[in-house]
Amino acid sequence: MARVFITGSADGLGRATALTLIDDGHEVLVHARSTARLAAVQDLLDRGALGVAGDLQDMEQTRDVAGQVNRHGPVDAVIHNAGVFDGPHIFEVNVVAPYLLTALIRRPRRLIYVSSGMHRGGRTALPGRDQGSTGQSGQPQRTTTYSDSKLHVTALSAAVARLWPEVLSNAVDPGWVPTKMGGPGAPDDLRLGHLTQEWLATSDDPEALTSGGYWYHQHRRNAHPAVHERKFQDTLLDHLAGVTGERLA
Repeated sequence: MARVFITGSADGLGRATALTLIDDGHEVLVHARSTARLAAVQDLLDRGALGVAGDLQDMEQTRDVAGQVNRHGPVDAVIHNAGVFDGPHIFEVNVVAPYLLTALIRRPRRLIYVSSGMHRGGRTALPGRDQGSTGQSGQPQRTTTYSDSKLHVTALSAAVARLWPEVLSNAVDPGWVPTKMGGPGAPDDLRLGHLTQEWLATSDDPEALTSGGYWYHQHRRNAHPAVHERKFQDTLLDHLAGVTGERLA
């Protein structure tokens, strides 16, 4: 039995992942953005899941989420599933929060970062501390898009694999699946959308015991070339350390 923490597990792929892992006999920590929102997973809590709450667009609440997880004891795997598609906090939720949780949660054996095929259209340019401010030129700074954020978090997963060889760190493209984010007309299979995360978090299959991969439906795929560029990884890590005040040990 594994202990697995899943961010953003009140609905969508996160909830589906949690439900499957519980059905398979694993211990799960579920996460919602508020204590009120945990009501959406009451059925999972009734089956033994542990609940943590905090809004990942807020760094102090993200720190508190890490503290809640650590107080429950060590976990075997963390699935960084939470994400937003649009709005002013894409970078905070999709990139800063996974980084900060990676830095602060007692180091697990396995880390899984949910990416997207859209990361291939992302830009390596990083946002300013205040995305609404103007740069030295006086022009508004470019805000982070969803594609940008998924390129960044995929590079984060590869950087962690490089820096922490004792940890299995991978990124997963779940496909375009019919969730609240994907919409009811999404063409991919919902079950396949969370199968790979579960497999990487718990399986002893030799392929699941590898690190530094970018996966789609249990098959390795080529990521954007920048993902494995050490210079970009280091620039990203330095930027995130500056934003959060935390460096990966």
